[in-house]
Amino acid sequence: MNFPHHDPAWLERMYNNRALVPDHVDYLQRWADASALARTSGACALDIAYGSGTGEALDIFAPHVPGRSPAPVLVFIHGGYWRALDKSEHSFLAPAFTREGVCVVMVNYALCPGTPQAPVTVPQIVRQVERALGWVWGNIERHGGDPGRITVAGHSAGGQLAAMLLTSVWPLLGDGWPDGLVRNALSISGIHDLEPIMHTPFLQSVLHLTAQHVLQASPARLQAPSQGIVYSAVGGDESAEFLRQARLLRDAWGSRAVPRHQVLAGLNHFSILDALAQPGHDLHHMALNLLRA
Repeated sequence: MNFPHHDPAWLERMYNNRALVPDHVDYLQRWADASALARTSGACALDIAYGSGTGEALDIFAPHVPGRSPAPVLVFIHGGYWRALDKSEHSFLAPAFTREGVCVVMVNYALCPGTPQAPVTVPQIVRQVERALGWVWGNIERHGGDPGRITVAGHSAGGQLAAMLLTSVWPLLGDGWPDGLVRNALSISGIHDLEPIMHTPFLQSVLHLTAQHVLQASPARLQAPSQGIVYSAVGGDESAEFLRQARLLRDAWGSRAVPRHQVLAGLNHFSILDALAQPGHDLHHMALNLLRA
């Protein structure tokens, strides 16, 4: 897969989104404030354990529309390059969907690099989010959600994780878990090939990716899923590498598995998440279309 991996300085420019968006701190603070409000103003269940490992917890936001149970389920996986951020900083996304009668789940996972005694790798995080989705399938009905209508959305590193969940062989992972446990996915500014990340110094110093990790956890290097679809979206103002990464999934999996690849004009790596929470925006509609499919 063609990229100038021999030039670490170029890769640092391409993948350092905080440097590319100088006012990123304003986005993060606004998200934190809106998320705190979302957790106190709506029906939600917080910090539910889906396993016993580090970071294995999730939040559930109940749909606001009564009488439509069971509701479609949107599971959101946060970004942060597998090394930062938290589900609690993304609660602001929930109200725009709960108002539409959707049950929203925010997932946490362990962050790289972990500790010397318990290191964390990207493939291990993939296993964690699989456990999270298995828990959702087995338990979401008691929270008003439909286990047969689970859509996963993820941002940046979360986009990689969302796409990976379409490749999971669910019956081999859990007792009674069905094929197609995840019906479809939305990868927002997703990273679909990890090889450039392995050559990006500020990320590799924390992630410690190996060639085997790249092969195991790069959606674009895996066989296209036999069922389910994924939409790939990216901001038009994102770096050339993020534009390439978004397109790469469709190039690798084809138009059946990736029927929509959208470049959203005027959006950067942070403002694209605001668009997801904005009723009427194309990205919000993309998510609703998957939920209602």
